[in-house]
Amino acid sequence: MIEPLRRTDCSGPELFVRYARPPNRLGYCGPDDTLLLDHLMAESTPERDELAESVHQFDGAYPYLELIAAATTRHPLNREVVEAYWTGNSLLAEVDTLLWGNSLDDRFRRRTGREWTTVEQAILLGGLPTHAFHVFCVYPWVGLLRSGAGSPALGVLDRCRISWGVVVGTSNGEAMVRSRRLRWEEGQLGPAAATIDRFRLPSGFGRIDTGDAVSLHWDTVCERLGSDRLAALRRYHDGHLAMANAQLRT
Repeated sequence: MIEPLRRTDCSGPELFVRYARPPNRLGYCGPDDTLLLDHLMAESTPERDELAESVHQFDGAYPYLELIAAATTRHPLNREVVEAYWTGNSLLAEVDTLLWGNSLDDRFRRRTGREWTTVEQAILLGGLPTHAFHVFCVYPWVGLLRSGAGSPALGVLDRCRISWGVVVGTSNGEAMVRSRRLRWEEGQLGPAAATIDRFRLPSGFGRIDTGDAVSLHWDTVCERLGSDRLAALRRYHDGHLAMANAQLRT
């Protein structure tokens, strides 16, 4: 049985970098200057003030952190706040639905155009300010699948979501992980059969063993997960995936 990791194993700023760095290094989000994030990823406890300016440039993630932080009287880079956004936790229940909806309205109504109604519906279905909500209910990829984009859109959705798997081996800075990719079948998204794939292990990751449960983002291992964290990630991921499928049926 996988036991929960100690909360002190990873600071809030470091945890943010672990999840934000994989798409940033591919040029998808955040600051163009990636040297700071590389440096912070290599440190065990990066300084909050040093990271704050870079985090503001992640204009997809940071407003969610601010919203959760304001609702729970914490700093946006508090460990629990960062965890709530990336993988989900009980802090999400403290976010006022009206403030949450108004925040999304300000940020995305004009940008999403006709697709805004799907975002609004997801809020009414119980959507929460997590990365899973952003991927499945705000990003255009689910809509592109519905319009026939097929494999390209599915590939982005699969890599952009925070997924999970079990380590079966490590070699040369990579982990072999058994996980389930997303499939697109009969107009619905769901888990494919389990496969073993290689995922990048970032520098400074620390010890990882066969049998460890890990979170995955853009072909990179982000962190080890104890049983409670794994259950939370699966719950919030699957709940927002169900909202996406509900939209696909309409």
